[in-house]
Amino acid sequence: MPAFPHSTTSRAAATALAVPPALALPVIETAFPRQLHAYWPELQEKTRCWLLEKRLMPADKVEEYADGLCYTDLMAGYYLGAPDEVLQAIADYSAWFFVWDDRHDRDIVHGRPAAWRRLRRALHAALDSPKEHLHHRDALVAGFADSVLRLYSFLSARWNARFARHFHAVIEAYDREFHNRTEGVIPTVEEYLALRRLTFAHWIWTDLLEPSAGLELPAAVRKNRAYRRPALLSQEFAAWYNDLCSLPKEIAGDEVHNLGISLVTHEGLTLEQAITEIRRRVEECISEFIVAEREALRFADDLADGTVRGKELGAAVRACVGNMRNWFSSVYWFHHESGRYAVDSWDDRSTPPYVNNEAAGEK
Repeated sequence: MPAFPHSTTSRAAATALAVPPALALPVIETAFPRQLHAYWPELQEKTRCWLLEKRLMPADKVEEYADGLCYTDLMAGYYLGAPDEVLQAIADYSAWFFVWDDRHDRDIVHGRPAAWRRLRRALHAALDSPKEHLHHRDALVAGFADSVLRLYSFLSARWNARFARHFHAVIEAYDREFHNRTEGVIPTVEEYLALRRLTFAHWIWTDLLEPSAGLELPAAVRKNRAYRRPALLSQEFAAWYNDLCSLPKEIAGDEVHNLGISLVTHEGLTLEQAITEIRRRVEECISEFIVAEREALRFADDLADGTVRGKELGAAVRACVGNMRNWFSSVYWFHHESGRYAVDSWDDRSTPPYVNNEAAGEK
């Protein structure tokens, strides 16, 4: 299903989207055609219902903001070809991830280290035994358990263990971010880049390419540079483009984790120079991906060696690489459609309007 050069939300469907010149990437708009999974309209509706059912957002916030946040658009533009039930599980998990990120932020802003420690421990436990946490008193933990249990149903126990290993590392990276922010520590550029690969969950989104393709890839394929390189570049692009777009939001919220903030603090760049440097890195990711993509497709052809297994592997790698490409356009348009980055329209630039403080235990 061809996607639109404007927002996929019904409210904005008739309006062409103007990308601010400082954030515009003509190569994405011309060389990375945007697509959207045909299941998207139903996906949006079901994820909205899931957020309500699991009490992850209050009804008024879901009604006013859920569609405009475009969380399902992001996933529907990435995991093309995924079976509907796989895409639904991924989209619900992704929506949960954004809600978790907001809770983490609110725990920092409102000085709740004990609440964060409880949540961190519970998430680690739920990751290892989701069935036992489906009715956890914290809706965020229960929703996580539900989404993880569904993701664990598609491939083998080996894939599940890999996913869990990768997400345990994400939780610990969020803990490092918690302490950096509460202590006012701005990481160096290299420290930040290493941490960002975890907090952005690079390898989680890459893992999820496999159930979308319907095949678990052996380690020899996943770890081959021809496969791993474009996977990493697609995620680096997303993380750094997010930094570029979210810089005003994060400066307003006294954040310390942004490539621009690290560049200004530790490399002596002005804000304008830092923005230019992030753009350079983003554009370099795109050009390097185009080269790496060709190598990955040759690798897929080599895997298709005439055997049944080889044909399956080659087709799966080709599908995964195709979705790595889709990630560029999906991430790009998401940042210009989602209300998550519309800082200038908020009453308080440091407090997102879709965040419900009371639900997070605040008064």
